[in-house]
Amino acid sequence: MLVQSLCIPKHQVITVSEKATLREALDTLEKTGYRCVPVLDESGKTFKGNIYKMHIYRHGMNGGSLDDNVMSLIKNTSKFIYESSNFFEVFFSIKELPYIAVLNDHGQFYGILPHGKMLGMLEEAWNRDSGSYVLTIALSEQKGALEKIAKIVNKYSTVASLMTLDAKSSVMRRVLVTLPTDCDLETKNKIVEKLNQKGLRVVDVEDLAIRV
Repeated sequence: MLVQSLCIPKHQVITVSEKATLREALDTLEKTGYRCVPVLDESGKTFKGNIYKMHIYRHGMNGGSLDDNVMSLIKNTSKFIYESSNFFEVFFSIKELPYIAVLNDHGQFYGILPHGKMLGMLEEAWNRDSGSYVLTIALSEQKGALEKIAKIVNKYSTVASLMTLDAKSSVMRRVLVTLPTDCDLETKNKIVEKLNQKGLRVVDVEDLAIRV
């Protein structure tokens, strides 16, 4: 469901055929303004990889012919996910790609999941647009710390969202707690004071009402 909700379906995606020349692919890229597009087989069902504008330009500048087949510069041939892929599979597959190709359960091209949509989902999960304050809490691997944080916050307000950072650190972790929009300054101060009293050190407080 995650992939389907973020995916741009095949019929809305600009693609080029594996039989196209670099010139034809470049023409498509120039007309659309995209830096890369998916390359499909002749049937339009099988994902072959991505073709990038910069690689075509570099090829031409180095004396290569634009009449060469698009497959000569194909990239990301194994960079794809499936409709059923979970969050972590998607997150670690997309990395620095502008999008990740999505295949259906039969291995056929289904569409693309843009990097921007993935980031948008994470931003929504952080709840920045509908929160009041974000508290950054530094933890030194205290057992049950998240439960303590939630208990303290819920005593005065609610937890709009919660994220943990520095998962690989064996020394310190940070927890980001977003408070809801109805949490005022006085309530926020009470929460911060109580967290600090319980050894849950609040190292930063961001007021989401203050935007540059």
